[in-house]
Amino acid sequence: MKPLLVFAMEQEAADMFGGCDVLHTGIGKVNASYALMKRLAAERPEIVINLGTAGSRKFAGGTLVNPTRFIQRDMDVRALGFELGQTPFSNDPVVVEYGTRIDALPDGLCGTGDNFDTSEEAGAYDVVDMEAFALALICAREKIPFLCLKYISDGADDDAHNDFNTALLKAAKALHTALGEHGYGS
Repeated sequence: MKPLLVFAMEQEAADMFGGCDVLHTGIGKVNASYALMKRLAAERPEIVINLGTAGSRKFAGGTLVNPTRFIQRDMDVRALGFELGQTPFSNDPVVVEYGTRIDALPDGLCGTGDNFDTSEEAGAYDVVDMEAFALALICAREKIPFLCLKYISDGADDDAHNDFNTALLKAAKALHTALGEHGYGS
């Protein structure tokens, strides 16, 4: 099975995935959605694997997490009576439960939003990122298998920007190793 490896940034791959089908989407839900849909229009992969970094107040830095539940943490229309994370007038669930599970890795709820979240609210999610919800939702709608692996780069706190920048190469190495160990390597 030749997977499509999806990263937000080239720096998260760090030139370690040569020979693989790699898509760099750009940061955020809109960029991720656009890039993945454009690729799907041209070619349908057997599986989409989202790799990258995430913040967490639950898991220690350097931990690899395999989220299979995703929520839009910045979709907030509660003032009109909708639940936090609920897209008004959409049939999609608030929490998208979709993805391949690797039993050896911790699972969790990924809160996706278009901000680098260092607020107290980040603690409501097991991991926080900026793309996974959009990718998981597209794969669920298109019935394409989806695997999400996130390297915890920071504590989603006031030191997050410092921790994130130093974690990028470690993240690429850990993600590359994990893919090989679980049968998805090049």
